[in-house]
Amino acid sequence: MSPDPRFFPASGTFTVAELADLVGATIGGFLAKDRVYTDVAPLDDADATTVSFLDNKAYLDQYRDTKAGCCIVEPKFVPEAPEGMTCLVTDAPYLAYARIAGVFHPGSEDTYCPVGSDPAIHPSACIGSRSVIGAGTIIGPNVQIGSDCRIGPNAYLGDAVRVGDRCMIGPSSSVRFANIGNDVSLFAGVRVGEPGFGFAASPNGAVTVPQLGRVLIDDCVEVGANSTVDRGAGPDTVIGAGTRIDNLVQIGHNVRLGKGCIIVAQTGIAGSSKIGNGVQIGGQVGISGHLNIGDGVRIAAQSGVIRDVEAGLTIGGTPAVPLRNHFRRVTALARLAGEKGR
Repeated sequence: MSPDPRFFPASGTFTVAELADLVGATIGGFLAKDRVYTDVAPLDDADATTVSFLDNKAYLDQYRDTKAGCCIVEPKFVPEAPEGMTCLVTDAPYLAYARIAGVFHPGSEDTYCPVGSDPAIHPSACIGSRSVIGAGTIIGPNVQIGSDCRIGPNAYLGDAVRVGDRCMIGPSSSVRFANIGNDVSLFAGVRVGEPGFGFAASPNGAVTVPQLGRVLIDDCVEVGANSTVDRGAGPDTVIGAGTRIDNLVQIGHNVRLGKGCIIVAQTGIAGSSKIGNGVQIGGQVGISGHLNIGDGVRIAAQSGVIRDVEAGLTIGGTPAVPLRNHFRRVTALARLAGEKGR
């Protein structure tokens, strides 16, 4: 869907001709130069009033089926555009998207609320019964907090954040651009909803891509101290019910974690990867972006995952392979090195 207007109100509307002039693109596909567009959106959630982009052939099927009124694409993909869709044609679609999203949302990196009284609760915030707000905490405009919650000292809840019942948000944590379910615990120093690491290369350096998605945390999730969950770039970042995240874990933008996952400390999951239900990930694991990890997968500590993993497998090593194969590689290397077994 388009960016949530509670967090990311669009600055105005633009014709495709105006957008083409902005990024130096040509217009292809359905030639509707006067059609007006209201926002940007991911391929699978776009509609006739929104602009999307294709920069990775892994999403070609979504492109063929998208309902987007306009899409930013390379020339070779114009013939595969759905009927009635206008194309902004460029050799650098991601860079063009970064600039167009920045025009629709020039203020997406909002400033934090100023410190007021102790705690500082905006008059428009709604706090449920028996919830306790710690000293030094800042609660922004239109925040909704359920009943029986405990918000620790010096925490920050940004504009329009929603928190369910019986939640605990630890000291010095911050939550922005997020909807949080019931019985969720965020321990000290957690960062939810900060911008993902999104930029497009240009001849003049990196161009920041506005991060216009949210973080959606389902019921009964725990996030350990000093872990970070980046908000989505367009799609939302999603944490499934019952998942447990250890301390010092990095969850990149657009990641989707299934239900009942266990993620151990110092693991990093790069953007747009999808993790199935019941996945167990050991400490210091690195998972590349845009991967699909099936249900019930187990990943040994210090593994590097660079390709999709079928459901039910146990894998290890770098690059990660089925665990039996990993141990064979380790044994073979030890023999080549002349090492003696213990």
